[in-house]
Amino acid sequence: MNRAEKSDARLAAAMVVLSPLLICQGMYVRRVTPKLPEADGPRSGKAGSGALLRLLVLGDSAAAGVGVRTQEEALAGYMVNGLKRKFRVAWRIEAQTGATTRSTIARLKSMAQEPFAAVAISLGVNDVTCGRRATAWLAELDELAGLLRRKFGAQRMLWSGLPPMHEFPSLPQPLRWYLGARAKWFDRMLRGWTEAQPDCVFVAAPAGGCVPMMAEDGFHPGPQMYEMWGVEMARRIMEVHGLASHEPSAAQAD
Repeated sequence: MNRAEKSDARLAAAMVVLSPLLICQGMYVRRVTPKLPEADGPRSGKAGSGALLRLLVLGDSAAAGVGVRTQEEALAGYMVNGLKRKFRVAWRIEAQTGATTRSTIARLKSMAQEPFAAVAISLGVNDVTCGRRATAWLAELDELAGLLRRKFGAQRMLWSGLPPMHEFPSLPQPLRWYLGARAKWFDRMLRGWTEAQPDCVFVAAPAGGCVPMMAEDGFHPGPQMYEMWGVEMARRIMEVHGLASHEPSAAQAD
C-alpha cells in the first residue's frame, strides 16, 4: 500500500467513526453559509501590448472570483493587470462554482480547440469535500494535464495549492479537522505530482493566518487574498519568460 492509499485508509476510518456527525455538520454548513455569487464582468478579453500571451484561468469558484464583486478584483483580473505591462494578454476564464477535476475535464472536452501558452488552475477543494479518493484524483490530474497539452497546446500550467481548510471559520469541528487533513494531503500530492511534470509549476497557497483575508462566507478568498494570489501567479509566468521583477512578490514579502 503506497502513501496515498494509506492516507486514504486512515481518513476513511475516521470518516466511518465520525460519519453521522460529519454528515450533519456538512448539511448545516451548506444551509447556513452565505451563497456568494461569482464575480461580475467579462470572462475574456485582451489587454496590454507586446508579445502575445494567451492565458486561460481554469477551475472552481475561486477561479470564478467568488468573494469579490468584479473580475478585476479576482484572480484573472490581478493576473492580467500584472502581465499586461510586458505582454499583449488574450485571456479567458473557464471556471464554475462547485467544479471538480472530473467536471473540468468534461468542460474542456466540450470546448472548441484554442491555444493557450499559460494556464492558471484552481482545483482540488471540491474534490476534497466530495470525498474523491486520492488515487482517482491523481489519475484525473494526469488526464487534465494531457488534455491541456494536446487540445490547447498549453506550454506552462500553474497549479494552485489547496488552501488551509483547517482554518476555515465556516467549518465547525470536527468537520474542519477532517476536511483540513484531506486538503493538506491533497496539497502534498499535488506538489509532488507537479514536480514530476516538466511543464507544470506548483504555486503554494498561504500556509496559515489567512482568515482575516477571507470573504464574508468564511470559505472563499477576499480581495486581499485574490491580489496576493494573482500577483504571484503573474510573477511566476513572467519568471518562466525571463521577465520577472527582482522585487519580492506580496506573498514573498510576508
